[in-house]
Amino acid sequence: MPPLPAFERVHAPLTHWAAQRPQALALADEHGALDFATLQARVRDGAAMLDAIGAPGHRLINPDASTREQLVDVLATIASGRCAAVGDPDWPTAVRDAVVQQLAALPAAPSGDGAFSPFYIGYTSGSTGQPKGFRRHHRSWTESFRACVDTFGPDVCGTVLAPGRVSHSLFLFGMLLGLWTGAGSLVQQRHSAARTLASLADGAATVLVAVPSQLLMLLNLAQRRALAPITATRMVLISGAPWARSHTPALQALFPNARLIEFYGASETSFIAWQVADVAVPAAVVGRPFDGVEIEIRDRLQADDPTSPGRIHVRSAMLFSDYVGTPDPVTAAVRTTDAGGDWLSVRDQGRLDEHGRLWLHGRENRMLVTQGKNLFPEEVEAVLEAQPGVAAASVLGLPDAVRGKRVVAVLMLDETRGASDRAALIARLSAACRDTLEGYKRPRRWWIADAPHWPQTRSGKTDHAALTRALDVAEGSEPPWLHATS
Repeated sequence: MPPLPAFERVHAPLTHWAAQRPQALALADEHGALDFATLQARVRDGAAMLDAIGAPGHRLINPDASTREQLVDVLATIASGRCAAVGDPDWPTAVRDAVVQQLAALPAAPSGDGAFSPFYIGYTSGSTGQPKGFRRHHRSWTESFRACVDTFGPDVCGTVLAPGRVSHSLFLFGMLLGLWTGAGSLVQQRHSAARTLASLADGAATVLVAVPSQLLMLLNLAQRRALAPITATRMVLISGAPWARSHTPALQALFPNARLIEFYGASETSFIAWQVADVAVPAAVVGRPFDGVEIEIRDRLQADDPTSPGRIHVRSAMLFSDYVGTPDPVTAAVRTTDAGGDWLSVRDQGRLDEHGRLWLHGRENRMLVTQGKNLFPEEVEAVLEAQPGVAAASVLGLPDAVRGKRVVAVLMLDETRGASDRAALIARLSAACRDTLEGYKRPRRWWIADAPHWPQTRSGKTDHAALTRALDVAEGSEPPWLHATS
């Protein structure tokens, strides 16, 4: 594959590919397709219209439009020199109105020159309930695209299927990756496991960008339908949440010719570390740093122990610009500056081992102190989610007069994979915890949540805070969709 041009802005590939491959697929969904010439024309006309009506410098993309039309509007906004704010269609009216007011208070034109001009504002869930806006400049994402292509090579330069919302930065990145390489992108209005498998089976896309919950849906559907292996897929990029590696052999069997890549990063950092999915690798290992990414571990929990986890700090050319509005002090990233540039921490705790691999222990604000010891719930959740019959797990700490925090586990079951006998499942989970975890880390009580009520954040991750509130057992107010078990 010849090297890609040195595009300096996120939308720059459109003009290039419209000239080089005007009739090639650029963007398609279940209702139609646009080639590069047509997409470029629509983006150019959209940018001209925004200029003609004097649109603000920071504008909220209509979250009620189709996925394809949202992406076209994002590109038109960027091409006009404006900054596209991409919100969630599920936002309540009050939240949407608050975001619009926040954007109206920003300067009329994005600050920064050239590659350092902001082009995108995304949103993640904040602990206050108000979305947390993060702003990215062009170079932070053009460097991310280059890192992706340089690291993964020709396999990642095929047509990309990104079956998620534009409001999720992982999927927006995947959609734009297909435009960056000139191979085009497939999108979906709503994720459909059946349509995803069909698109991959017929070779319409060879690269899949997915979160773990989507991959488990694909595996379950493929198993129920006894589907043949899908040989056209060359790469599966997995991020957004930890991948339960016990499912890796099944995923590899479904996509026998694909490289299964897990990567760790954040909305504020882009890529940090990556590895090939491997069932033999410990769950806490998230891989080695991407080229150009420096990692330091600071403020260790045990200052005199170089193997103790501490706050992960990252330095690279892919870091975000800033937050929009007042950042949430509980979840906001921490930025420090030295002579070499900016370092950023999203408050994750981890360590580097002797092989240069990064171990991710968990989020700082989820750490529990039980029996006088530090416990990261993510470690226990990984053990539980590796067991057949567990679709998701949340490990929480409830007040305990003796231990400080009593460790409890809330489970969402997968009835199709070994969860029909709940008593037997709990016994198996308890045995797995005894075999792999120190005593203070083992759950003392088990709860099962009805799957339709499992709380999630707007980015599709388990809402642990909502489960904690639901488990207000001291008041005897547990909701009917939560069931205590032995």
